[in-house]
Amino acid sequence: MPEKQRRKRKTDSDARREWEDKVLRPFLEKVPERPAEFVTTSSQPVNRLYSLEDLKDFDYTRDLGFPGEPPFTRGVYPTMYRGRLWTMRMYSGFGTAEQTNERYRYLLEQGQTGLSVAFDLPTQIGYDSDHPMAAGEVGKCGVAITSVEDMATLFQDIPLDKVSTSMTINAPASVLLAMYITIAKRQNVEPNILRGTIQNDILKEYIARGTYIFPPGPSMRLITDTFSYCRTELPRWNTISISGYHIREAGSTAIQELAFTFANGITYVQAALDAGLKVDEFAPRLSFFFGSHNDLFEEVAKFRAARRLWYRIMRERFGAENPRSWLLRFHTQTAGCSLTAQQPENNIVRVAMQALAAVLGGTQSLHTNSMDEALALPTEKAATIALRTQQIIAHESGVINTIDPFAGSYFIENLTYEIEEGVEAYLERIDQMGGVLRAIETGYIQREIQESAYRYQKEIETERRTVVGVNRFVAQEDERSIDYLRVDPAVEKALKLKLERLHSSRDAKAVESALEGLLRAAEGTDNLLPPILHAVECKATLGEICNTLRRVFGEYKPTQIF
Repeated sequence: MPEKQRRKRKTDSDARREWEDKVLRPFLEKVPERPAEFVTTSSQPVNRLYSLEDLKDFDYTRDLGFPGEPPFTRGVYPTMYRGRLWTMRMYSGFGTAEQTNERYRYLLEQGQTGLSVAFDLPTQIGYDSDHPMAAGEVGKCGVAITSVEDMATLFQDIPLDKVSTSMTINAPASVLLAMYITIAKRQNVEPNILRGTIQNDILKEYIARGTYIFPPGPSMRLITDTFSYCRTELPRWNTISISGYHIREAGSTAIQELAFTFANGITYVQAALDAGLKVDEFAPRLSFFFGSHNDLFEEVAKFRAARRLWYRIMRERFGAENPRSWLLRFHTQTAGCSLTAQQPENNIVRVAMQALAAVLGGTQSLHTNSMDEALALPTEKAATIALRTQQIIAHESGVINTIDPFAGSYFIENLTYEIEEGVEAYLERIDQMGGVLRAIETGYIQREIQESAYRYQKEIETERRTVVGVNRFVAQEDERSIDYLRVDPAVEKALKLKLERLHSSRDAKAVESALEGLLRAAEGTDNLLPPILHAVECKATLGEICNTLRRVFGEYKPTQIF
């Protein structure tokens, strides 16, 4: 190149300062920026501009790599959605097993590719539908399942060797899994080919959700017993879905969601090791569950940071050698707490943005909330729109054509680093406190979430943060309220009668013997899954099994947090 055509290349810093002096400042004098706070959903400040200067220590191989190889920032599989789309899994359940089965078969006909079971509150805390504590709650927030016969009805005409099933169940997860195994055998499906997930994440129940039964010690035993049993009997089953979703729904920030979820994950891994399992025997079946909120860029960065962090945790902290143990595979659900009862149709747009963030972030499975969920359980029409949202993203948007399209973005990479550093700081603090159980006992994690939730709500109330249709752009609601699902109160009476028939038709002595066997196992150290499975096969109810364990384990009493 001739000398006269050569130009001295400006550094990024010099070029940026020149732009600020010659272009930005004169423009701001004429047209000032809006007096808004430019922050993420988690209230993290966002700079006006990002450039190479913000990525001084960026190393492509170390920090990005390629899809399917460490550190997995760009995805856990080499081809991602070019090879296989994410599983479209709508979280569904209401009323009776018959009603929910009808919804499942409808959604499968509409193109859903996986099932996700929502259980009612009594089922989640180990009560049968006829228990006094269940009164008024039967079938309301999910399907009521009290026995293996209910489970058989729930999956009637659904081939369990062809579908993947996720069950959002925690304290009694081992009991519901035993029911699923039993009905699979009735379909002549061998347990070793069953695919799916039980949530089985009790620590986040103590932190954020509240559907616990037993104290932490015996709860952790049930979890590690499930790990051990499934290692040989259900090798394709995900034995736990370590959940950040409910932590985020309780009001945490994106950083807190990852930090507290990974702290729980570390605790489960250590408990399994302490129980005598080897890390590479169970780690490949660990899975995660995160929320996806309105800030598209923050959520994409969160998912990318999560993969990188879990890879390092498993390899460096626990010495996992199997590459499958390093993978963070996760399900995503759009943010239920972001949905509004006001102008509920606006929720369709919110869910579409959140689902797009999950896909751009590399999720393996996705549930899209329905527009009416701030009012009630979804109607068939609303659930169909939510499913169609995923299908439109998959088949019309073009975002699946290339892997990790945001890679190299100055903003995304900087945000990924910030989230990663924030998570590491929390993990170090929790380690210094003595671990998650100690952090829960002292109320540290609960207070952190509560403070974040309070700050976010204050931002809405003071209009520092806009929620369309709630504190701005408010419209007079149409007198014709949106149609929403109503669970008939007669469901509870019908299920009580069904339980009466079960009690009178089963072999009472066999049930009594099975429950005595479970009691002895709980008092000892044997794996609890085989006696639970035997009790289920004898038609013992969920409540009877959980009450037997209550006799040995007691019930958890939460720490009061003020």
